[in-house]
Amino acid sequence: MTVPGRRSSTFTRLIRHGFTDPAASERLLDEDALASVRHDPVLLDALGATADPDLALGGLVRLAEAQPDDDQRQEFLRTLVSAKPLRDRLLGVMGASEALADHLARHPGDWHALLTYEAVDLHPGVAEFERGLAAAEDPDALRVAYRRCLLSIAARDVCGTTDVAQTAAELADLATATLRAALAIARRAAPADAAQCRLAVVAMGKCGGHELNYVSDVDVIFVGEAVDGADEDKAMRAATRLAAHLMRICSETTGEGVIWPVDANLRPEGRNGPLVRSLSSHVAYYQRWAKTWEFQALLKARPVAGDPALGEEYVAALSPMVWQAAERENFVPDVQKMRRRVVDNIPVGQVERELKLGPGGLRDVEFAVQLLQLVHGRSDASLHSGSTLEALQALAAGGYVGRADAAQLDEAYRFLRQMEHRIQLYRLRRTHLVPEGEADLRRLGRSLGMRGEPVTQLQQAWRRHASVVRRLHEKIFYRPLLDAVAQLAPGETRLSPRAAGQRLEALGYADPVGALRHLEALSSGVTRKAAIQRTLLPVLLGWFADSADPDAGLLGFRKVSDALGKTPWYLRLLRDEGAAAENLARVLSAGRLAPDLLLRAPEAVAILGDPKGLQPRGRDHLEQEVLAAVGRADGAEGGVTAARGVRRRELFRTTAADIIGSYGTEDSPAESDPGALVDRVCGAVTDLNAATLAGALRAAVRDQWGDELPTRFAVIGMGRFGGHELGYGSDADVLFVHEPREGVDEQEAAQAANKVVTEMRRLLQLPTADPPLLIDADLRPEGKSGPLVRSLKSYGAYYRRWSLVWESQALLRADPMAGDPDLGRRFIELVDPLRYPVEGLGDDAVREIRRLKARMESERMPRGADPTLHTKLGRGGLSDVEWTVQLLQMQHGWAEPGLRTTRTRAALAAAHAAGLIPTEEAQILDEAWVLATRVRNGVMLVRGRAGDTFPSDGRELAAMGRYLGYDPGHVGDMLDDYRRITRRARAVMEDLFYGA
Repeated sequence: MTVPGRRSSTFTRLIRHGFTDPAASERLLDEDALASVRHDPVLLDALGATADPDLALGGLVRLAEAQPDDDQRQEFLRTLVSAKPLRDRLLGVMGASEALADHLARHPGDWHALLTYEAVDLHPGVAEFERGLAAAEDPDALRVAYRRCLLSIAARDVCGTTDVAQTAAELADLATATLRAALAIARRAAPADAAQCRLAVVAMGKCGGHELNYVSDVDVIFVGEAVDGADEDKAMRAATRLAAHLMRICSETTGEGVIWPVDANLRPEGRNGPLVRSLSSHVAYYQRWAKTWEFQALLKARPVAGDPALGEEYVAALSPMVWQAAERENFVPDVQKMRRRVVDNIPVGQVERELKLGPGGLRDVEFAVQLLQLVHGRSDASLHSGSTLEALQALAAGGYVGRADAAQLDEAYRFLRQMEHRIQLYRLRRTHLVPEGEADLRRLGRSLGMRGEPVTQLQQAWRRHASVVRRLHEKIFYRPLLDAVAQLAPGETRLSPRAAGQRLEALGYADPVGALRHLEALSSGVTRKAAIQRTLLPVLLGWFADSADPDAGLLGFRKVSDALGKTPWYLRLLRDEGAAAENLARVLSAGRLAPDLLLRAPEAVAILGDPKGLQPRGRDHLEQEVLAAVGRADGAEGGVTAARGVRRRELFRTTAADIIGSYGTEDSPAESDPGALVDRVCGAVTDLNAATLAGALRAAVRDQWGDELPTRFAVIGMGRFGGHELGYGSDADVLFVHEPREGVDEQEAAQAANKVVTEMRRLLQLPTADPPLLIDADLRPEGKSGPLVRSLKSYGAYYRRWSLVWESQALLRADPMAGDPDLGRRFIELVDPLRYPVEGLGDDAVREIRRLKARMESERMPRGADPTLHTKLGRGGLSDVEWTVQLLQMQHGWAEPGLRTTRTRAALAAAHAAGLIPTEEAQILDEAWVLATRVRNGVMLVRGRAGDTFPSDGRELAAMGRYLGYDPGHVGDMLDDYRRITRRARAVMEDLFYGA
């Protein structure tokens, strides 16, 4: 009797044995069904040893109650308490799997399946499972028999009789036996069809690899042939009906549940292709049409059911093609795509719980192993295994993967697979998500042997193993490459030079011999520097391989390392600043411009490790720094050399930020708004060139006149410079204006102004290691035949008397950039009435602008250029958008203040806000202008020299694609998208500009 207010002794024992709801469990123990065993101490001990004692006790009560009569119930309970193996297996299963407890309650005699313990029962194979399914004559009977066999597999698993690899192999063997039984049922249902054809079922995926989950689609491919004398078409239709019936038997849900879905979508042409093909049809498809991923899938192909000879013929015919896949033309871009984690379709809230596809998940290990098999299996048959763990062991034995790395990956993969098994076993549902509930996590942790703090221990172990996978899944490609050029300890296995070359080629390196030479130079020796390089290089090689030009990235890294290798901070920066190494890899492998800028002053690499280092410096900050540098220098040439040095560093900062923003990094995605990227780049380059001009002006004046020039002087930006839209390869279009100081003769002032301009141009084009800044003053009055610099008064006289429409249009971009700010402001006041004429343009002026545009299109397009791809003068390119916007500015700027801007995008937005351009048309023009500007910037980044059209070289074109956000192998999509976007812009332009 229990004293009121006191816990019973049973309640206390239940808590001690791990029950989480002892009150409910105490009531279950009091049920009549367990009356004969409720006080037996072995029962509570066995329940307490399970993953979820409460769940196990509930399942036990239901199973006891479900026995047909009291005699059988007592027999069951006596056996339970007297036979420890049965007790451990049965309660272990019911404590880990609610679904199998449900099955036992529906089929209470199936507990006998856990009673016999012959030697063969410890590790059954296909034959034993076939005997277990032999009595099944219909689909429901097959489902029941399947669950009975599954019960025995789960029992061995939860009791530790089998490890995770053996459990996965048993599940694959059970699937094989089930497919054979389902095919037999289908044949009995249609004997006429069975008589006409030979049908082979080839397992793919995890079933083919002998590493199946508890609940998984079973991937298959069907191969059919006509029997001798049968009509081929009729035979294939018969084989298709048999295959479809087999799939329904396994996939349909009935009162006995579902076995698992049979998925035939890995077949040629996927779900759009015929369900069954002949062997010759399969061979023809793989020879002509198959993609790399389809050969990757064939790694695991294994005949499992139907005609065994036909299945073996299928594997024999296609296996050689699998091991030649690495020699295919598109293998490298295909590999780059396969190596990217497929997480885009995972809901954001689930990424961190994804055991299979998330970072550090099972897919990372499987893809890495399969890729190395494809690369090296062509010359090493020991790698021809469908099992991930067996293949990993073979890769380590052959030196293709470091032994320590392979051992860590093996341990992590086994743990993650065991987690996956136990998660699925609970309700026999296909899932790869780690549960969130405390009770679910507790059961999962206890099922893996964690009994102290199971939730905490589980999460720590999971994170630790996922971290190992995340750290190693890329490195295993590259560490052996370093070993191939290093001095190894006796007995260690290394990649042969040929195997190292094969791997580098597969990862996109065009010159594997040169790459190995660079690796040897960087990592050889016993110095601390070499040790740090050996740590960094495996990761860097992966980032280089993710680019369009891995060779250039590695070569650039060697040059930077040679230049900075003796500095104490360089390698420490790359090792310790998380983003610095990845940023450097992206910058070095994206094209020529950024590495050229960096190699002229390698210390600028420090920018890549500063969290704020990639943010553009403002114009005031830059001008202040440049003027200070000029002030410290000796002479004009020294001053401008210092200013150009600042410009080079800031150009590198801008290119690096552009590349990293376009590519993205592992920790931050690529910039989603290309317009924002364009605005940042154009604004930064414009500010930088303005500051450089200010420095050159200060240097020229100080060298000859000291602190003050005899005339006020200003530099007016024109064209893309005045529009704050300079690209990397743009000249600086300018006008020079001066105004004599009080008491200074006009001729003396003009001579001084001309001397300053001549000296500025000379200084900015001096041959040095820094990129020159070219000044173009051809937009001045009278063009090249007019004076290089005029007084403000002279400009006023010219514009009043001689100004043409095109000059008024050019002045739309006029904006002061350097020199006397008051003079610059008064110049703008002078030209405003010209560029924004009151009441807009007359009809004659509009016709003249249209005539000039048409003439430019016909005369200035370079010979042989593709007008659909020319970014400046081509269809829907920069010229089309800018002339359309500028015409609106000249017509309506007098009345719409928002249009009085030198910037194209701002003017376009203002025209839309004023109702001059509909929303869709404004978006079309903006998209085309941004894209054309990005292409011009990309060409300069990739080629190191300016260009107005896409490069023709394949590797450069691929680099352009990566810069613009396209995956490898999608250059055609990039060009098609450019043509489509600019074609739409041209249609809008013709409507708005020409009035078509």
